[in-house]
Amino acid sequence: MLELSKYTKELSKYFSTSENILLVAHINPDGDAIGSQLALYHYLKSIGKNASMISPNNLQEFLKWMDGAELIDVFIRNRDKCRKLIGNADLIIMLDFNQTDRLGEAEDQVISSTAGKIIIDHHLNPQSFTDLIISDPSRCSTSEIVYELVSMLNEGHFRSKPFAEALYTGIITDTGNFEHGAYTSRTLRIVADLLDSGIEKEKILNLIYNNFSAERMRLQGFALNEKMVILPEFQTAYIILTRKDLEIYNHVKGDTEGFVNMPLSIKGIIFSALFIEKDGFIKLSFRSKGNFPVNEFASEYFLGGGHLNASGGEFPGNLESAVDFFLKTLRENFMRFNKNN
Repeated sequence: MLELSKYTKELSKYFSTSENILLVAHINPDGDAIGSQLALYHYLKSIGKNASMISPNNLQEFLKWMDGAELIDVFIRNRDKCRKLIGNADLIIMLDFNQTDRLGEAEDQVISSTAGKIIIDHHLNPQSFTDLIISDPSRCSTSEIVYELVSMLNEGHFRSKPFAEALYTGIITDTGNFEHGAYTSRTLRIVADLLDSGIEKEKILNLIYNNFSAERMRLQGFALNEKMVILPEFQTAYIILTRKDLEIYNHVKGDTEGFVNMPLSIKGIIFSALFIEKDGFIKLSFRSKGNFPVNEFASEYFLGGGHLNASGGEFPGNLESAVDFFLKTLRENFMRFNKNN
C-alpha cells in the first residue's frame, strides 16, 4: 500500500501557490469519479481556494443528488465555458483515471495546458502526462485516497457532511456496496469515520440503489430472463443488450448499472460479461469472483482494463462479432485466466 504522507507537502505547495484549481472527472463518470471530485472540491473551498469542476459528459441521474453536483460543468453541454475554465486554470487535478483518452473532448486542451497537472487515482498502469501522480491500485477507490490525503492536509479528520456523503458514495459504488473490490479493514475504518460525520447511510443507499424507474426494472427482468446465456463449462454467464432492447424499455444513462454483477449470484459462476450495443462499437463490462483477473482479460483482448474483479472494454465491430470473439477467447484462455484452482 502506497504511503500517501510523502505527497502531502507537495500537494500543500500546489494548493497554496494556485489561484484557479480545476478538478476533472473522467468520461462517463461513475460514483467514485464524481464522489472524489466533489469531496476534494468541498475541502478546497473550505480553505478559501477558487475551485471549479468539469465532467467530459453528463452525470448519471443517481449521482445528481450530491451537494455541489449542480456546479459541475459538463463539457459537451457548455464547451465555451469549459474551455475557458481549462484556459484559466493554473492547477488541474484529474480524479479516478490515468489515461488521456478518458478526458473525452477535453483531452487536447487539458494536455496542452501549461497549468500544473496532478493525477489522483487507483487504477493500474498510469500514463505519464502530469507533473505529479498519486496512484495506488491497492485502494478500493479514488475516494479512499482523497479521504486520506485531506485528513493529512487537514491534520485531522475533515468534518463536513457534503464531503463525507461524496466519499461514502464513491466507496460504496466502486465496491458494489462491498460486494467486490480491493477494500480492506482500513476502508471500513474510513467508512466508520464518514458515518460519524453524520451522514444518513440508508438515505444514500436509497438514492443510489433504490431510485430507478419502472422501465429500468422491466429492462433488468428482460435482461435476465431473455438475454442471459450461461456457460457452465466455463463458469461464465453473459448478457447481451441491443440498441433496440434499450429503446423498447426507454433506456436512460445509468439504467444498466449493476446488470453485469447479477449473474455472479448464480452458483458456480465466477465470470460475468455484459455486452451493450453502441454506435459503431460494443461496450463490454466484466465482473468476476476470486482470482479471475478480468482486468487482464479486458486489457489483453478488449482494449480495456480496470480492477481484478471489475473492469471494462470495447470491441470495434458489431454485436455478433463481439460475442463470437468473446467466446473464442474464453474457450482458448479460460484455464489460463482462472487462477482460482
